[in-house]
Amino acid sequence: MSFKLLESRFEKLRANKFFESFVIFVIVFSALVIGAKTYNIPPLMTKIMHISDVAITVFFLIEITIRYLGDTNKKRFFFNGWNVFDTVIVLVSIIPIDNSELAIVGRLIRIFRVLRMVSMIPELRILLNSLLKALPQLGYVSLLMFIIFYIYAAVGSTFFQKINPELWGDIAISMLTLFRVMTFEDWTDVMYETLEVYQFSWAYYLSFIFFTTFAFLNMIIGIVVNTMERESQAARVDDAVENKVSEANELQHLRTELADVKAMVQALVQTQSVTHKKR
Repeated sequence: MSFKLLESRFEKLRANKFFESFVIFVIVFSALVIGAKTYNIPPLMTKIMHISDVAITVFFLIEITIRYLGDTNKKRFFFNGWNVFDTVIVLVSIIPIDNSELAIVGRLIRIFRVLRMVSMIPELRILLNSLLKALPQLGYVSLLMFIIFYIYAAVGSTFFQKINPELWGDIAISMLTLFRVMTFEDWTDVMYETLEVYQFSWAYYLSFIFFTTFAFLNMIIGIVVNTMERESQAARVDDAVENKVSEANELQHLRTELADVKAMVQALVQTQSVTHKKR
C-alpha cells in the first residue's frame, strides 16, 4: 500500500462524522473518569479507572497520529494552535508521573483534556477565537469602565464613608460596592441607606448604572457578537476552500490510481502480445 493511499484513507477517517463523534464521546468519558476519581470509590473501581485512563491516553495518541498522517500539508500541521495544544496534552499524558511528586501535575493535565472538545467542535472554536480576537477592543472598554468605577468610587467614598464605612470606607471597598450595584445585587438597600442622608443620591446610582450596566456591558456584547460574526464568515470560507482542496486531492489520487491501472493493463497486454508472438 502506497503512502499516498494510506494518507488518503487517514484523511477520510479524520473527516468521518462517526469518528469525530466517537472522539467527542471519549473526551466526555475522560471527563467523567476524572470526576469519578474525586469520590471515595472501592479499590476495584480505582483499578478500573486507572485502566480506563490508560486506554483513553492510548486512544488519544492514536487519534492525534491519524490526524497528523491524514493531513495533506504536514509541514503546517503544527502551525495550528489547536493541533499544538492537543499534541502537548497527549504527550504529557503519556509521561508516567502518577506515583511521583508531580502526580498533581498529571491530574491537571488530564483535566485539561476536556478542553480538547473545543478543538473538536467547530462552533466552540469559533466562540473561543471570537473571544480572543475581541480582547484588544474589550481591553479599551474595560479601561474606560475602570475609569468610571474609579471616579464614582472616589465620589462615593467622599460622601458616604460616614454613613457606612463597611461599604464606602476607602476607594477599593467603594469599587466593590459599585460592582455590587452594577450587578443589581441588593443595590436598592445600598441606595436607600444613603437616601436617608442625601435625598438626591439616587442620581448617583442611576447614572452609574446607566454608564456601566446599560452602556458599557452592551458595548462588550456588541464587540463579541461582531467578532463572532466575522469569525463565522471566515470559518465558512475556510471550509469551502478545504472542501475544494479535498476534492482536488481526491481527484488527483483517483487519477493516479487510474494511471497505475492503465500501466498495469498495458504491461499485461504487452506480455500477452510477446507470448503470442513466441507461439
